[in-house]
Amino acid sequence: MADGSLRLKPLPVLLAVWALSGLGAVIGSMLGNALGSRGLYLGAVGGGMLGVAVAVVATAKIRWLPRGDRLGAFVGGVVGFAIAAPIAVANLHTPITPVVSCGLAGAAALMGIGVARGWTRPA
Repeated sequence: MADGSLRLKPLPVLLAVWALSGLGAVIGSMLGNALGSRGLYLGAVGGGMLGVAVAVVATAKIRWLPRGDRLGAFVGGVVGFAIAAPIAVANLHTPITPVVSCGLAGAAALMGIGVARGWTRPA
C-alpha cells in the first residue's frame, strides 16, 4: 500500500498522543524534581513534549498516521500540551484534571493535522 493511500486513524492517534504526553510529563517531572520546583515543572513540560514526539513517530510507524501528517501532528500536539500544562499545574489538587488536560495534546494533534493539510492540499 502506497503512503498516499494510508488513512489517518484519528481515535488511536488521539489516545496515543494523550497517553504518551501524560506519561512523558510524569516521568519528566520525577526527573526534574531533583532540581526543585522549577525543575519539576520544566521536566514535566519537556517530558510531555518528548511524549508527543514519541507518539507521533510510533503512530506513523504502526501506520495509524500517514507519514505526511507527522509535522502537523507534532506541532499541534506540542501546542496542545503547552496549553494543557498550566491547567494541569493549577489543578494538581484534583486527581482527574491533570489527566484529562493531557487530552488537549491529542485533540490538538488532530487539529494540527487538519491545519497542515489545509496548507498543503487545495480544497
